[in-house]
Amino acid sequence: MSTAPSIKVQPRHLRRTAYLYVRQSTLRQVLENTESTKRQYALRQRALAFGWPDEQIVVIDSDLGESGASTVGREGFQRLVTEVGMGRAGIVMGLEVSRLARNSADWHRLLEICALTDTLILDEDGVYDPAYFNDRLLLGLKGTMSEAELHVIKARLRGGIINKARRGEYRGPLPVGLVYDDDGNVILDPDQQVQTSIRHLFETFRRTGSGYATLKLFRKEGLTFPVRNHDGELAFTLLTHGAVIRTLHNPRYAGAYFFGKTRSRKTVEGKVLTEKLDPKEWTALIPNAHPAYITWEDFEENQRILRDNDIERGTEDMRRRVPREGNALLQGLAICGRCGQRITVRYHTRKGVTLPSYVCIRAKVYEGEKACHHVVGRVVDAAVSQLLADVFTPAAVEVAVQVQQELQARIDEADRIRLKAVQRAQYEADAAKRRFMRVDPDNRLVADSLESDWNDKLRAVAAARDEYERLRQQDRLAMDAEARRRVLALASDFPRLWNDPATPARERKRMLALLVEDVTLLNDGTTLHVHLRFRGGRTESLTVPRPKGGWETTVTEPEAIALIDRLLDDHTYEQIAAILHKRGLRPGAAHRCTDHFTAETVARLALDHKLKPRFDRLRERGYLTREEMMERLGIGNTSLRNWARAGLVEEHACDGRSFLYTDPGPNPPARAPGRYSKLADRRPPSTLSDHSSEVQYEA
Repeated sequence: MSTAPSIKVQPRHLRRTAYLYVRQSTLRQVLENTESTKRQYALRQRALAFGWPDEQIVVIDSDLGESGASTVGREGFQRLVTEVGMGRAGIVMGLEVSRLARNSADWHRLLEICALTDTLILDEDGVYDPAYFNDRLLLGLKGTMSEAELHVIKARLRGGIINKARRGEYRGPLPVGLVYDDDGNVILDPDQQVQTSIRHLFETFRRTGSGYATLKLFRKEGLTFPVRNHDGELAFTLLTHGAVIRTLHNPRYAGAYFFGKTRSRKTVEGKVLTEKLDPKEWTALIPNAHPAYITWEDFEENQRILRDNDIERGTEDMRRRVPREGNALLQGLAICGRCGQRITVRYHTRKGVTLPSYVCIRAKVYEGEKACHHVVGRVVDAAVSQLLADVFTPAAVEVAVQVQQELQARIDEADRIRLKAVQRAQYEADAAKRRFMRVDPDNRLVADSLESDWNDKLRAVAAARDEYERLRQQDRLAMDAEARRRVLALASDFPRLWNDPATPARERKRMLALLVEDVTLLNDGTTLHVHLRFRGGRTESLTVPRPKGGWETTVTEPEAIALIDRLLDDHTYEQIAAILHKRGLRPGAAHRCTDHFTAETVARLALDHKLKPRFDRLRERGYLTREEMMERLGIGNTSLRNWARAGLVEEHACDGRSFLYTDPGPNPPARAPGRYSKLADRRPPSTLSDHSSEVQYEA
């Protein structure tokens, strides 16, 4: 220090508040290391000795039990920095630098603020003025040493733990179902109920292939699952989905000792992010370290199933995912025929029945565009089911087995060729080794070249073997006689199993996923196009009439509307209704008073569809109104009606209330007394002159 402590404390400092910061890293230290806490509180006497009144000394001890590695969560330290920054602090007191901060960034930030606001710092060794270079340099070194001390302590503890973990000797907490015996060895829990519950969970998952399905079966059967609280006490509670996933992901149940499965790091905000590591990156993984509930192979298979079931991070092969609940047959297999993306399944209930629909919503969700199309699930599922029943016959399976055997023969031949390539690479590596071993060791120019060539050949051998094993794993094994017999037996049983109402929808979807790669759906507005691609390479295409939507069942068929439009030229509403009834057409629910067409129904349809009225059609063809006809003939209304009944003029009904008349031409009938009675005897009266045209139209 450049000057004595008493000289550094000036009256301007005494006029401000003295802050005493007290901190312990953990609650255990607060309870057990009481001497350190007493020493920190004793610094209050130092402030009194320098001249600060007792009422101007503020003790900040709200950070007891908080780590000094970061300022996150340390409300006391944040308050201290605020008071210093506002210029209210004359001196900041701490037993040592590590009490204030274990992080160099936080420590130097505090020093900078103290220097700007002329605030002193006191520790057990003396008083410092951060405004002086030498004092600031010394305080910076102390902060660096404090941070390094924390790192060394953590590294020493972590190193000891890692070394013990690599030997499998580090005793960490065990999951429920495993306990330590008196010698420290891991054994199965002696409680038979615990063992039975855990084994039943693994068996249920093996049967269902889904964590949610396992949970639902446990809840349905009213089964409980063991848990241990923080005190180690055993209890049985209802199973949760989190408990299912944790149990399935824990290698301990497969008898493996592991350490370092995750890696944690802190963000700028002080949050802890935990990252799951690949098993190859774990600190320790020792299979068969203790008794197990399942084998290691079963554990790896469970991990594969869980990865495939993960919608967000799982495999792109939707066929490998376990079928979910619901009766949508093409779940995970349906592909949009327009954009090529996977189709989403939606369910709705109609009259108490759950019906599936296939909807492509990717463009709508990710691009804000209109959804590609919507396909009714029940008609597509029925068509696919019928196709499978027709295709999956014993003869077809026999052909498939023969094709499989032929393909396997080709695979075997390719395997032999690839194996020869590996043998050739091994021969070249052995030759390079022999050349290197024969060279004079003192001739380094030649020896180094031959050694490099030998290393290159060894790398080529390793690459050839890896490629050989990779391709070999992709090849399917040939069917043996027993497998062939089982497949042929399945062909005869398949229709019965598929059509059996007792077969769950989940099992049907499993069978379909084994046979079909994917199903492409395309809705062109009138027809549904279904393209199936089987796993053997065969393809099938179906065309299914698009079912009517709910709104379409309430409207009249376009065919009936078009026919009404044509018949209005020469027929009345009653005649049109009779013709439609003879043709077996029915009106839509929105215009249906009865189950057949009536004159009122036809009139309403013509009005709703804006068809040209019969009155306008006849007027365009030159027909006359009643007034025009009376003026043309020089007769009154009563006489006109009588002449129409007698057949002297042609009368045409339009809407039941208005009539039009055929133009009599240049020689209209003359008005003559008594002529009506003779003509009436000659022709029967008729109020409608269009019956003849109706008979002619029907003929």
